[in-house]
Amino acid sequence: MPPMLQRNHQALIESRVFADRRVPLLRPLAWLARGWVDFTHCPGPGLLHGLAAFAFGMLLLTLARERFWLLAGAFTGFLLVAPILCTGLYAVSRDLEQGLRPGVATALRLWHPGHRRLVLFGSLLALAGSGWVLTSAALITRFAAVPVARPEDFLRGVVLAPQGWLFEAWLALGALLAAPLFASSVVTIPLLLERGIGVLGAVLTSWRVVLANPAVLALWAALLLALTLLAMAPLLLGLVVVVPWLAHASWHAYRDLVDPPHAQPHR
Repeated sequence: MPPMLQRNHQALIESRVFADRRVPLLRPLAWLARGWVDFTHCPGPGLLHGLAAFAFGMLLLTLARERFWLLAGAFTGFLLVAPILCTGLYAVSRDLEQGLRPGVATALRLWHPGHRRLVLFGSLLALAGSGWVLTSAALITRFAAVPVARPEDFLRGVVLAPQGWLFEAWLALGALLAAPLFASSVVTIPLLLERGIGVLGAVLTSWRVVLANPAVLALWAALLLALTLLAMAPLLLGLVVVVPWLAHASWHAYRDLVDPPHAQPHR
């Protein structure tokens, strides 16, 4: 068997070790509740991540203040790579459920070159996010009826343009990129953190989870997007709380959606 086919076959075998669960439609609300409990029980690491997200957002605002065509893509691209940036908070939630007392060091310990699978997956997400930023900028600058330098230009020349299809195309392209990335990362990072599984095997497991719970994870994606957008509204200050809250909640989503090896699926 050629090496590439052999690796793909091995990844498929790895993914089948983990049984997917089917959960009720409104289970994402429970994930949010559990995530909030984790955040309030151990706020230090979460606030550190939230402040980092806020600082990064303010940096984007400063650098692209007069280039909203770039800023729009950069913020939406940030949503694509945010899961990997919160890996340390998954470790915090894992320790909390084991009765341990995690701290900032627990979260920061994850960020070293030894975690090659996490680094690889993070690099792939960053590449996808960068691709969307460039695509978004090219689309807006090429087809917008007016130069887009400020938010009001984007609103007038793209969102509320009386003619054309630019905003619809921008949304469609974003969804076309975001949907498979979301499906590829729902449980991938916690799996890479907790289990000795390869990147492709973890991604295939994530896709199996999505196919088993399409409505539940569509609701989860909508909640993630809505809460993040609300957090950005008050000058990005909401990110300080919402980023760690959603990260902890994502750990509990993983716990609900994936059975450990050799366990029977919950139907």
